[in-house]
Amino acid sequence: MSTKSFLFNREPLWLENRSGTRHTLPENVQSWTYEPGSLTQRLRDYYGAAIGVKILLQQWNTPFLSERRLLKLHENKYSLIREVLLHADGKPLILARTIIPAKTIKVAKSNLAHLGSRPLGEVIFSYPKLERIEMDVTLIDPPTWTQPAIAEGHIAQPIWGRRTVYAIAQRQMLVSEFFLPAVLEVF
Repeated sequence: MSTKSFLFNREPLWLENRSGTRHTLPENVQSWTYEPGSLTQRLRDYYGAAIGVKILLQQWNTPFLSERRLLKLHENKYSLIREVLLHADGKPLILARTIIPAKTIKVAKSNLAHLGSRPLGEVIFSYPKLERIEMDVTLIDPPTWTQPAIAEGHIAQPIWGRRTVYAIAQRQMLVSEFFLPAVLEVF
């Protein structure tokens, strides 16, 4: 059986983004967590053409339990799971995990199934009716990460992240982004 994640030994614990949550986060984490636009565009604004995507995992599988619940997916339904590293000339900046249900891919005219090394943000933020439905935050301790993820992201400390439910034409997807130390220096 194939793995559900390159990044995680187990599913991270997420906290619902409630009123006041923002003020409990460090200022540089707030800046990235509450970025209203595309994180990819923000990285490109700073690093230019040096931004690249390394695909760590891309396969059809069943998402983690909390991901299925958030997207209201049945246990036996597969979704496209994509995990990537965004980097600037090899410097790790953001690890990301995306869950794209089949019905969302159909609505998006296959662009989402054939991203290749294109950042997801470049595609979804081009849709005029992209909606943000909800967001959660997390702080993940190193033991939650797999050894390969620790090596790719140079993880040696707890890592902050956010996950956002987006909708394109009322079809949802889940995008989780984890802010590595180098990206938190750019705020």
